[in-house]
Amino acid sequence: MSQQTADPSHRPAKANSHRRKILLPLTAVLVVVAIGIALWWFFEGRWHETTDDAYVAGDVVQITPQIAGTVLAIRADDTDMVKEGAPLVDLDPADARVALDQSEAALAQAVREARTLYSTDSSLTAVVAQREADLAKANDDLHRRQALAGTGAVSGEEIEHARTAVLAAEAALATARDQLQSSQALTDHTTVETHPSVARASARVEEAYLSLTRTAILAPVSGQVAKRGVQVGTRVAPGQPLMAIVPLNGVWVEANFKEVQLRQVRIGQPVSMVADLYGSRVTYTGKVVGLGAGTGAAFALLPAQNATGNWIKIVQRLPVRVALDAKQVAEHPLRIGLSMDVDIDVHDQSGPELATERTSVARTTVTDNGQAAARALIRRIIDANLRGSGVTH
Repeated sequence: MSQQTADPSHRPAKANSHRRKILLPLTAVLVVVAIGIALWWFFEGRWHETTDDAYVAGDVVQITPQIAGTVLAIRADDTDMVKEGAPLVDLDPADARVALDQSEAALAQAVREARTLYSTDSSLTAVVAQREADLAKANDDLHRRQALAGTGAVSGEEIEHARTAVLAAEAALATARDQLQSSQALTDHTTVETHPSVARASARVEEAYLSLTRTAILAPVSGQVAKRGVQVGTRVAPGQPLMAIVPLNGVWVEANFKEVQLRQVRIGQPVSMVADLYGSRVTYTGKVVGLGAGTGAAFALLPAQNATGNWIKIVQRLPVRVALDAKQVAEHPLRIGLSMDVDIDVHDQSGPELATERTSVARTTVTDNGQAAARALIRRIIDANLRGSGVTH
């Protein structure tokens, strides 16, 4: 029989040798990769906390009227960019103008009535002085007649008439003093300008003037208009939402981390972020500025009731506020609600876990000039109605 085939006992040995040649390099690669991953985790990976449950947040400034009125014009629409102080909605000013005219007239009348009170004081003071002089004259007459009573030059009836005149003069003086005291009770420790009736009328003028200025609804901040719901001709009430303004230059990121990821997160730690809008080609940088006071479930409209018998433990998430670099936001604008991937570098553990001070204070100066103008108008009305009166104010 010819040797056409090799010995079968050599085949398994050759196969095992072939597998070893493949597995040994593969195992070496896996070991190297595992060591590399371990080293990366020890030196870098364990110092980073990441999440894709993060979204752009920002202020949504609701525009609401302060007075009731009918909408005459709408000067801004959705997606429009407006500056602080720009007109947004005009309300019908007719009613407000009438109310202002009435309040101005009431203030002028109050000033003139106050002038009358001070003039009455002056007149009654003069009357008191006259009554005092009359009393002094009556006393002198009585004393002269009493001195002549023993000589027979003056009758007893005449002396009695003089005594009656003194009593009448005393009564007249007391009445005049009471009238002066009653009049001065309305003017003591006040001037025409600070008199209660004038102050009350001044407040009504200021209120009416502000109501008139508020018929023009202005933008309290600069930003983009959103959610416009008001229509021309609509009768609006105070506090009714008309539209919203979103200041896109002041947005931030709200990243929702699992509670187990927050052990090393501190305020001030650097953050890198990628927005789904731009992808990995744009990386935002920022820092942690605050951690939420409670989980999302705790502040939900219907919070979970964990005391029920069907309770199931769920890992909670806590919002972490991340401030963005304003220059980067200007170069690559973001919108509220956009998704973000967030990576916090937790190497630096020196920062506090909770905020210790306020980060910012928002304020608008749009309505300040209205009050100043109202007070200037009040000053002009008071001066006009005091002119030539001779009354100190």
